[in-house]
Amino acid sequence: MIWLLRHAEAEDGSPDSERPLTSKGEEQARAAGKAFQRLDLDVDACVTSPKVRAVQTARLACEVLGLQAVEDERLAGGPFDPHEVVDGHGERVLLVGHDPDFSLAVHRMTGAQVRLPKGGVAGVDKGELKLLLRPRELRALARAG
Repeated sequence: MIWLLRHAEAEDGSPDSERPLTSKGEEQARAAGKAFQRLDLDVDACVTSPKVRAVQTARLACEVLGLQAVEDERLAGGPFDPHEVVDGHGERVLLVGHDPDFSLAVHRMTGAQVRLPKGGVAGVDKGELKLLLRPRELRALARAG
């Protein structure tokens, strides 16, 4: 299973690689981690783009899951092969990165046309889109229970 989490809401500005999360973005990232926990979704590893907003999203989401994020330059921008990135990290890997790259990756793996919003997550297993959650749905799940 490959989970693709688009970085949460970030500040405007430049340089692009150094834009931090907004306070709303920090909340979105924590909510993603809590939602994974509430849904009892197993994650073996977390791999993130090295851009600040993605690293912060990964750190906040993955600390809830007891995981440390590993940076991978292939997620920094541009087309990538998710299967190559997750290789060696386990069976269930959470990738944290950017659009349009993540929406395109979901399309290439599944044929599904999706637009992954900031802070949204898609789950793909064996070429099928198994889960697509927007930030408001992740927040609702995080608050449940």
